[in-house]
Amino acid sequence: MVLPNFKENLKKYARLIAEIGVGTKKGHTVSINISVDQAPLARLITEEAYKLGAAEVVLLWNDDVITREFLEHTDEDRLVNIPKSKIIQADELLEKRASRISVVSQDPAALAGVNPERVASYQAANGKAMIATRIATQANQVNWTVVGAASPGWAKVVFPNLATEEEQVDALWDEIFKTTRIYDENPVAAWKAHDKKLADKASKLNKEQFDALHYTAPGTDIIFGMPKHHLWDGAGTKNVRGEFFMPNMPTEEVFSAPDRNRVDGVISSTKPLSYGGTIIDGMKFTFKEGKVVDFSAELGEEVLAKLLDTDEGARHLGEIALVPDPSPISQSGIIFFNTLFDENASNHLALGSAYAFSIEGGTEMSEEELKEAGLNRSNIHVDFMVGSDKMNIDGIRADGTRVPIFHNGDWA
Repeated sequence: MVLPNFKENLKKYARLIAEIGVGTKKGHTVSINISVDQAPLARLITEEAYKLGAAEVVLLWNDDVITREFLEHTDEDRLVNIPKSKIIQADELLEKRASRISVVSQDPAALAGVNPERVASYQAANGKAMIATRIATQANQVNWTVVGAASPGWAKVVFPNLATEEEQVDALWDEIFKTTRIYDENPVAAWKAHDKKLADKASKLNKEQFDALHYTAPGTDIIFGMPKHHLWDGAGTKNVRGEFFMPNMPTEEVFSAPDRNRVDGVISSTKPLSYGGTIIDGMKFTFKEGKVVDFSAELGEEVLAKLLDTDEGARHLGEIALVPDPSPISQSGIIFFNTLFDENASNHLALGSAYAFSIEGGTEMSEEELKEAGLNRSNIHVDFMVGSDKMNIDGIRADGTRVPIFHNGDWA
């Protein structure tokens, strides 16, 4: 590692994750889901969380190689029957209202060539087993954040033209530090200012309460109906106890949930999606009355088909997010092959479950009530990118009048 001041910046990053990412306070339990090759960062996050008063820090380790071996070779019954010990641990963390830190560093092609049916079977089984955690997270009953960490496998995909592994990893860490404002003199203060800017955008959209949004771009002409009393959110948010946290770092989005039953038209993806260790690219979807009725992909179509068959809600949308094309990540010109970063370079949508806080009173609603109100329910939530500098978006009011929201990929 030759990146200047790397150790000092990694420590600043760990502090930002613990303090702003999950808002660690005295008495909190903090869980960290992280790859074994990111142990130095795990140790620093643990140290900073305890400094902030955490009662305990629980490490949940993962490894690309072992995951691939498991998915390729484990017996079928072990593939689809999640161990009770894993479910018990998840339930115990939920009882403690543990803050959840997810550090993503996976090689985008880690599972390339693995039987997609086995991957889909495991992901479906795991999604059902972890449903309580998903519901709690999407209702902001717990603090949570997703952040990135550079790994050799991921860095090689993002920077294939750099000569050495060290240069590739350095370049990826440099981009992670830039996009999370670590190079600012005071990253915490920088994030608070950024949060206010995005919150102001969300507030303006909430006052409008558009009945629908109309997207047009090459390969895209689609109308998204919006639920009554929907809420737009941006950057930071609060849990049900009023504690502040930052769900994604980096983040450039203002997002809500469309009405699961009122999406009609055609939309095309604009960036590749890394999903389940494989890459899906060139996607095109046709929606009718909220449901995907036709789809295609230039790469990874079989994996996409399995994803859409996960459950009934997988063919409906749970998120609609606005990201201006001039955002720093977009202007970097880098495709990260990682949703956390690529979604913050582009307007995006999510197949699957909506966040309960995307509608007034949603965090107090049952699953059935949320669905009745128009918020999609599913065991998945998979973002894909659709924005570009050629996209225009109009807000449609209940009386049919239109208000430009985006023009040529930027706020109008």
